[in-house]
Amino acid sequence: MVTPQSVRPEAPDAPRTIALVDDDRNILTTVSIALQTEGFATRLYNDGDTALKAMLENPPDLAVCDIKMPRMDGLELLRRLREKSELPLIFLTSKDDEADEALGLSMGADDYIAKPFSQRLLVARIKAILRRSEIVRREAEEEQPGEPLPEPIRRGRLVMDPARHAVTWNDAPVSLTVTEFLILEALAVRPGVVKTRNQLMDAAYHDDVFVDDRTIDSHIKRLRRKFRVADPAFGAIETLYGAGYSFAEE
Repeated sequence: MVTPQSVRPEAPDAPRTIALVDDDRNILTTVSIALQTEGFATRLYNDGDTALKAMLENPPDLAVCDIKMPRMDGLELLRRLREKSELPLIFLTSKDDEADEALGLSMGADDYIAKPFSQRLLVARIKAILRRSEIVRREAEEEQPGEPLPEPIRRGRLVMDPARHAVTWNDAPVSLTVTEFLILEALAVRPGVVKTRNQLMDAAYHDDVFVDDRTIDSHIKRLRRKFRVADPAFGAIETLYGAGYSFAEE
């Protein structure tokens, strides 16, 4: 393990901590410097096995992880991590890693960025994901007097509780990441209305962060896969080819 560049202090205003996992020391160093310049604390790891153990024992706020690594690759790290945690995770991938990108998203990664990548883009996506996670956390934990919680969304067999980031289908719980929840919410609030990929990008990715169509398609496939665990006949998310997606209230 590379020695962490900083450790998040136990203080209310402590910086958010980002775990960086990559066997390329140059990437670890340059990304760490960029994140620290933006006010983040970083923990650096050069293999997946060491990173997994550390993140389960002392979770960071978000992880940025390479897919191709020795001892334990990023996909295996994510698989084991998702057994116990919904920690936000962004994959770093190579241009020829399309299959791995899709698999990573289907397994629960929140986003991916292809190498070589812009430090500015990575920082923007980290901030966007952390912001969404914080909104969900506050809605779930802070029920302030005089501020009514948003009502659950009920669409046939689907129930979404935005205040608690909880989803059920046929009364069976369905575990979603923040990105998945926001995409599904954008579809479910207006059943039957087709939402373009750009509209779904706007719902899930704010601050003008660019996400290509393939990322949205992968999130939709992952949503369907998760709901089909609860109901093999699930078909409420419909595709209108060339236009986008809609939610069919069953």
